[in-house]
Amino acid sequence: MATILRSLSYRYQWLYDTISRLAALSVGGERRFRELALTGLTLTPETKILDLCCGSGQATSVLVEYSQNVTGLDASPLSLKRAQNNVPQAQYVEGFAENMPFTDHSFDLVHTSAALHEMNPEQLQQILNEVYRVLKPGGIFTLVDFHSPTNPIFWPGVAMFLWLFETETAWQLLETDMVQLLSQIGFNVNPPKLYAGGSLQVIHGVKP
Repeated sequence: MATILRSLSYRYQWLYDTISRLAALSVGGERRFRELALTGLTLTPETKILDLCCGSGQATSVLVEYSQNVTGLDASPLSLKRAQNNVPQAQYVEGFAENMPFTDHSFDLVHTSAALHEMNPEQLQQILNEVYRVLKPGGIFTLVDFHSPTNPIFWPGVAMFLWLFETETAWQLLETDMVQLLSQIGFNVNPPKLYAGGSLQVIHGVKP
């Protein structure tokens, strides 16, 4: 069940942006947060990138600095309108992540930032299968999202944030072994890189 603060944060862009910036302080700021999932990757202007669940283009604005072939996908017309205004260098497509309107082997890189925790387990499985489908062989899926904190000092802050702004699906993600899930689909996956006391995970999965 969504909280009032969650609903308000999506209705008012300034509130969402403020929350995002405050949360990103734990890893050194919003710019640092947006680049976590790109660390160690080799990107060129020709790299075909899908920003999955792009929202209003917060991560897209960083991706277009690396590539001239960035596509943002989101199910919300309002978010896509904001993204188009914020980051006009990218292309945008309205659609559901569970059933992407793209052909097989369309992208070199699929990126998603703080979006998978919005999905229930069935949706998550469908989305990951779709990511595998639209990636080219040798393509990379990179994600950053919540993780169960390994440092107990971070638990109160994470719990408070989830209670105020998230739903039960975020709690479910904390209990999900994403590496195992991706491996079962067929990705080659290394252990996640953890940040902010283990409360954030970055995972790179390679499609053979």
